[in-house]
Amino acid sequence: MVTFEGMENILRPLIVVGGSVLLTLIIGWATDRLMRKADERHSETPLWGQLRRARVPYQLVLCTALLRGSYDEAELLLEHRVAVGRVLTLVLIGAAAWLAIRIAAAVVETTYSRYARVHRDPARVRRVRTQVTLIMRVVAAVVGVVAVAAMLLTFPAMRAAGASLLASAGILGIVAGVAAQSTLSNMFAGLQIAFGDMVRIGDTVVVDGEWGTVEEITLTFLTVRTWDERRITMPVSYFTSKAFENWSRGGAQMTGTVFLHVDHSAPMEAMRGQLRDILRACPAWDGRDYGLVVTDSTPSTMEVRALVTAKDADDLWTVRVTVREELIRWLTERHPYALPRVNATDAVLPPGFPVPQRVPTGRRPHQHDHQPTRPERP
Repeated sequence: MVTFEGMENILRPLIVVGGSVLLTLIIGWATDRLMRKADERHSETPLWGQLRRARVPYQLVLCTALLRGSYDEAELLLEHRVAVGRVLTLVLIGAAAWLAIRIAAAVVETTYSRYARVHRDPARVRRVRTQVTLIMRVVAAVVGVVAVAAMLLTFPAMRAAGASLLASAGILGIVAGVAAQSTLSNMFAGLQIAFGDMVRIGDTVVVDGEWGTVEEITLTFLTVRTWDERRITMPVSYFTSKAFENWSRGGAQMTGTVFLHVDHSAPMEAMRGQLRDILRACPAWDGRDYGLVVTDSTPSTMEVRALVTAKDADDLWTVRVTVREELIRWLTERHPYALPRVNATDAVLPPGFPVPQRVPTGRRPHQHDHQPTRPERP
């Protein structure tokens, strides 16, 4: 027969634990519903939608805090009360750090979205995006370090060792500084890139002969996505210590060239007109400028340079390949004589020009062959 005391020992933990979980679900559902209504009412700002992403760490903080506060009333696992209380405290600290990072990310992302809507300059928007990304990484790192420090301080042994740790902080700082010299230099280089506006997410750069777009910037490394969808990961200190090309710096407009080798008889005026027609039919051309000039000459061909413009590097590539292909096709169909060729015949001389006598190319006489001799004088 189950006594009243036995029933109380069973129901008390169920009521405390179940009540904490149920209360957490109710508060979490109500909070999420309020944020959803606020998001529908204020559609001009993404803040409430961003805050809804923090509902999981928010409910975890609520549940852990309720369990931590009411655990003594549950009278469950009394012989392990200290260990269970410490575990709940550690989980509470970790969940609180997670929630703080999510809230900070929501506020920063909302601020960036408002800035991007107001400012139409892509370069400034990319600069702010780069700064926002690095700020969030710094905030996450700081919150993580504080959370780990708070977790360690929950252990009495760590608190007792605090004095000795502080006494040796100078020596440990020197050792850590020497050991982490490369990492620290990369971190400071990342901050310098973010707030010095040297390179931004989305910029078109050329590093080590590779052309690509900056895809990601962290405190320690930078990722460049090449035109053939490869990823080049480089330390951020590279961009503060070596020269590199940033095609998006100061504006995305670019000027490019297309070189062709044609015969000396190529119709230059007709080629200029054809270049104009090709560019007018090409959507990637921005209409700023174009030109066609002879830049070099060899005994067999001459070098022709077509100059074109575009609003960015991607469109410039499209314009260049289009011009090259269309000009070669036009020359092949309309003026095949203007294509480079190897001369295998004599040049055509103007009328009245004396034709030079050709020297016979027969076999050269050998010294033993019979040669006519001069007659002797009588």
